[in-house]
Amino acid sequence: MRFGKNAMSEDINFISYRPKTILNTHKHPDHWFWSKYTAHAYTGCQHGCAFCYTREEKYSPYDSPDEFSHTIKVKENAPELLRKALSRKPVDLVFTCDYQPAERKFGISRQLLEVCRDLGFPVFVLERSPLVTRDLDLLCEINEKTPSVVAFSIISTPDSPNHKIAKRLENLAPVVETRFAAMRKIVDAGILTGACFMPILPGICDDNANLEAVIRWTAEHGGKFILAGGLTLADQQKDYFFRILQAEFPDLVEPYHCWYPAGSYAAVNYNWNRIAVHIRELCRDYGIKDRIPRPIIPGDKKAANKRVAECLADTSYDLEIHNQPQNQVWAYRKAAWAVEEFPTDIRLVYSAMGLKGLQGIRDIGDRIGAEIEALLDEMNS
Repeated sequence: MRFGKNAMSEDINFISYRPKTILNTHKHPDHWFWSKYTAHAYTGCQHGCAFCYTREEKYSPYDSPDEFSHTIKVKENAPELLRKALSRKPVDLVFTCDYQPAERKFGISRQLLEVCRDLGFPVFVLERSPLVTRDLDLLCEINEKTPSVVAFSIISTPDSPNHKIAKRLENLAPVVETRFAAMRKIVDAGILTGACFMPILPGICDDNANLEAVIRWTAEHGGKFILAGGLTLADQQKDYFFRILQAEFPDLVEPYHCWYPAGSYAAVNYNWNRIAVHIRELCRDYGIKDRIPRPIIPGDKKAANKRVAECLADTSYDLEIHNQPQNQVWAYRKAAWAVEEFPTDIRLVYSAMGLKGLQGIRDIGDRIGAEIEALLDEMNS
């Protein structure tokens, strides 16, 4: 197994190829990042974080998860594919990232941003690298016409008692101080920025000192939101992660077997919702959000639908972290999808038919219909 500092001396195998597609279109809009589309310049990542979910079989093209950080597939025709695909799509948010060291050599992530700028598509960029600031000019050009949003992946700060362990599990990712410095630079350019506190590693990054430190550092560097999520482990990625623990942190193996027994994807016997509620409370204390404010796309004819869908999705999340019944959580989630995907401006339905018209939309019942009515009245006031 190749992990940690020794990996820096090993050769990286770059494979350039020409995929047939680059753009993924979600069946439902993403209620975490608000993205409709995703596009990535590379497969594999030199940072090699031990917990990265993209080592899972459904995401990884490699026979071995060990190759994930040492064999980087470069999508050399990605920009032309993206331009062709987006030219046929309605304007909506594009999720992208990939500012790993390979980007210094190939520059494809920058070219993807150029396509989004040229075609007027908003972007959400999620990064562990300050290299994204190299393309601040493009992010600002996009932001002049339609939103650009940046988030930095952060799992611990130097204030955390387990920061050394977290750093080792992030492997070759740039140190967290440089990420926060980059956050401040992007904030100062007028771009909505925050932190994705993902994954919060049980027993490593979930202590109260680290939870508060990540939120405090984000707020102090101008970040406006924290998006928190737990660790997931499946198939070959799960085996890989446990091998890392056994080799590097054997004291953590037994508790992780308890939290992630055979067949589990998310942690069990672990109160994730308590963590999420505490993060919300800390965010309120520091004046930031625990959800990403949904970017408004100028001229979007369905902006009202998206704003209502945002409120319903936020309610679904609130119910979930407060341990409310799953049927209620899913009722709001499905209602958010239904409003988002409704083919016309929801205000026209309400104007013509009132509450009865709202309740006639798929997955909108009496209670949620009344809540949507209140939201529309507030928007119109």
